[in-house]
Parts: sequence; C-alpha cells; structure tokens
Amino acid sequence: MKGFQFLVVVIFLALVSSFAFAYDLSSLQDFCVATNNMELAVFVNGKFCKDPKYVTSDDFFFSRIDIPQSIDNRFGENGTLVNVDNLPGLNTLGMSLAYSQHAPRGLSPPHYHPRSSQIAVILEGTVFFAFVVSDQNNNTLFYKTLYPGDVFVIPIGQIHLEYNIGDSTAITLIAFNSHNPGLITISDAIFQSNPLIDPYILAKTFQLNIDVVEYLQSAA
Repeated sequence: MKGFQFLVVVIFLALVSSFAFAYDLSSLQDFCVATNNMELAVFVNGKFCKDPKYVTSDDFFFSRIDIPQSIDNRFGENGTLVNVDNLPGLNTLGMSLAYSQHAPRGLSPPHYHPRSSQIAVILEGTVFFAFVVSDQNNNTLFYKTLYPGDVFVIPIGQIHLEYNIGDSTAITLIAFNSHNPGLITISDAIFQSNPLIDPYILAKTFQLNIDVVEYLQSAA
C-alpha cells in the first residue's frame, strides 16, 4: 500500500505541474480597497519576493505533510494545507496541496474555494465527493463514491463536500491551482459571520424558526 501511495503521489504531482498554470492571474485576496495614502497601503496579489541571493533550498521544502492531525472535532476531519504561507517557494507558482483526513462518518461540510479549482485522489478509505453547480445549470449535484486510486475534480468556486462513508480513516490528497485558494465554509459564513446577520433575514431565507437560527448563531 505504501508503495502504491508513493506512486500515486508522484503521478499526482506531475499532473498538477500542468494543472497549475490556469489560474492566479486574478485576485488572491477577498477584496482590495483602493487608497491614495501609502501609509495605509499593503502589497496585494501574492507576497513580496525574497532577494534571490538569500534564497535557500528550504524555501522550496515542506516536511511530512502526512503527519496525522487530530480528527476529534465536530466534523471528524482535519488535514494539512501546504500553501505559500508555509512553503514560500510556492509564491506566484499557482499551486498548493492539502493532505486531508476523515474519521469514519467524518465530513468536510459544504464549502468552496473562491480562487481555485481542485483535484483530489483517494489514498485510503471510501469517500463520497459532491459539488453543486449554479442555478444557471439547475443546481445540479454531481457526485461520486471514491475508492483508493480514484480521482475527482471540483471546478473553481463550486460548493462541494467530502464525506467518509467507510468504517476506517480516509485519506485524500488534494491539489489546488492557486497558491492561496481560500476557504469559505457555508455554515460558518452564514451563521457565524462577524457581526452576525440579522436572525430574521436568515429565518426568512432558510424558512426556519427564528429560535433555530439564534441557536445556530450562538453555537461555537
């Protein structure tokens, strides 16, 4: 199994090298408010580049993405994201990587990446993957049950989820065509915004009792 996983990772990264060139030409931030005051200005769309004479091999290296993370949490999932924040050599290259772990019945709740598509390969376990397209395409749900060696693609900006339907821990390797893909978890964005959205608005939107909305907003 270990030999198979190593081969999958090598092939996967080779594919990602071409997959990566499609994006990161647009914004890498959630917003960019214009200012003429340079004291209030920040650098956008990436990070400052290190002077080449100070670059070392460590700038292109990340050790042990596969170290297990705690999955004893409300969703039964966790993982390690390798992006420009912890692997500086990714800056401007338009790619990043995640090693995702799900406990049995563990869930990555509906979420989306505003700046990236993703491609996932299952290393261990049985995982249900699904994404929903826009109302322009009838809110169609595309889904597959994936097994080790299976690959699934999520187009940029589409709401998607992963659910471990097996009885053992599932492990998924995910590549993004952005060095800063971003993550918006729908439930947190809606019910845990800062400040909170008026409960009446959410109750009307989701056709829920306002007490249910207030409970969801109070949940940590």
